[in-house]
Amino acid sequence: MNGMKSVAEFVATGKFHGLGLGSPLSAVTEKIRVDFIEEADEENLSLRRDYGFIEFHFSQEPEWVVTSGMLELHRIAGNSTLMAEWEETMQEVFPRYFSWGEFSQQYHRIPDAPPLIRTAQGGFVEYRSAATRVSVLVVDGEDGRDDWPGGCDVWSVSLG
Repeated sequence: MNGMKSVAEFVATGKFHGLGLGSPLSAVTEKIRVDFIEEADEENLSLRRDYGFIEFHFSQEPEWVVTSGMLELHRIAGNSTLMAEWEETMQEVFPRYFSWGEFSQQYHRIPDAPPLIRTAQGGFVEYRSAATRVSVLVVDGEDGRDDWPGGCDVWSVSLG
């Protein structure tokens, strides 16, 4: 599967691999089948799972459910081994960099994709879908690509 298409569908629907706000922890465990680091707060009221370039945050309501999430796409550029397990297990390939232009074209191919509202965010431009509660942060400026995304590349995608 194409990672850019998957991310565009996430922005349009609020679901990444069928997971979104309110999804139970068991569904995340079932669908995201790669290694993770899990941390709970001292009171055991919140939980974070870090899958390398994806994080999900949970709270108990009364079971653990997703309250937010983030695709940290900037982590891919500087770490060539980060995606190996994901690509093998999930059968999904992500590009090293996500240019906003290519991503925007992919997004606008999705039927009935909600509009994205553009705002400046100090060094970034945010494109937010109010309908799905998903934001895309794009690097503002003309920096070149290296171990980090450059100007007009997608930095991250946030849910919540």
